[in-house]
Amino acid sequence: MKIVIIGAGKVGSTLASQLVKEGHEVIVIDTDEERLNSLQNMIDIMTLCGNGASAEILGEAEVSNCDLVIAATSADEVNILACFIARQKGAPKTIARVRNPEYRNQLELMKEELGLSMIVNPELSAANEISRILRFPSANDVELFCRGHVELVDYTIGKASPLCDLALKDIYGKYKIKVLICAVRRGDDITIPKGDFVLREGDKINITASPKNIHDFFEAIGSFKKPVKSVMIVGGSMIAYYLANQLIDMRIDVKIVERDAKRCEELSEMLPKASIVCANATEKDILLEEGIMDFDGFIALTGLDEMNIIYGMYAKAKNVEKVITKIHHLSFPEVIENSGIESVVSPKLITAERISSYVRAIQNSYSKNKVESLRRIVDNRIEALEFIVREDADYIGVPLKDLPIRENMLVAAIVRKGHAIIPGGFDVIKKGDSVVVITEGVSTVDELNDIMR
Repeated sequence: MKIVIIGAGKVGSTLASQLVKEGHEVIVIDTDEERLNSLQNMIDIMTLCGNGASAEILGEAEVSNCDLVIAATSADEVNILACFIARQKGAPKTIARVRNPEYRNQLELMKEELGLSMIVNPELSAANEISRILRFPSANDVELFCRGHVELVDYTIGKASPLCDLALKDIYGKYKIKVLICAVRRGDDITIPKGDFVLREGDKINITASPKNIHDFFEAIGSFKKPVKSVMIVGGSMIAYYLANQLIDMRIDVKIVERDAKRCEELSEMLPKASIVCANATEKDILLEEGIMDFDGFIALTGLDEMNIIYGMYAKAKNVEKVITKIHHLSFPEVIENSGIESVVSPKLITAERISSYVRAIQNSYSKNKVESLRRIVDNRIEALEFIVREDADYIGVPLKDLPIRENMLVAAIVRKGHAIIPGGFDVIKKGDSVVVITEGVSTVDELNDIMR
């Protein structure tokens, strides 16, 4: 597909990199020529220096001949205008990045009136992910599939865990709970494991099961933690606002520590039920004075990755139960791992994932057994894909053990009439099923039949 991206910032550059990896032709428009040159040196794209909301520049980019225009600058109004003009110039589909909370109640109206195909809000998406993790703090991360009937949970095996030295084939016999460990990271190695794989201390595993079985399994292995009741947030960003709103609705006590007095005033008006503290968290003892050890959740949401890591390490040192940090640049994942911080959220990666999933949906619009949703897990090195089986195919009714499924691919879950099945070799796929597939790397799987050799 030919895709035009307006804006070469954090979100735009991440999107361009991901879409190029998936084989798309990408043109990036930005007013900063130096930034464009830097991006072009890293990935195989075309660039155009200019205002992406200009009809002339969009004409030069030949948006009428492209498949999708994505406006991802830091200015909502520029993104909306760029998409509107792109539509007027003949672009078939447009996506706008819109962050301002003031626009939340009119997003559907904007989509309809301006012909937007999709609106993305990286900050709101990040807040959604953080609140989901806080609902199940035993996990590093939680992904939902099949309308919530299946959960994919990221978990690190600790020193005293009963999973240490246990083969996957023996898990059901020991706990009598249907779960599937579908991916394992050990050091730098990623594995989609088989039954004889033996788990070790320090392994980062991804577990697939129904929400009830996930809950029961974590209780059985002694790792279940109750949902948090109080959260301290450092940094009064847009994410902090969206997150605090959600947490207050969940009846969780929220304290936000922000150094900018004007932003504190804004937050106090927007979040009357939250405690807003105007203070510099880098100053010694500020977090102690604000009672960091009395909170069971801590979220670092400043604009600096380095400070977020330091705040997270400090919270861990003070034995806060659940610590989550926002990181934009995941260039050195081993640094984060060695810090002891288990849960990391990246708004730009979440957005790139959502848009990549939408791009696949466009590609597969003529296929009925297409990818419905896509998640990237394990440092972006594993894809989890969801399909709905809407038409007959050769694999329907055939036991999974008899299907020629490709190497490094795994059917992780089947949902049938609202019931989650963790499949064994004798289970079959039927018409109407939702199917979750795990595959290593950036896959070429666009429909369910592609997982067969």
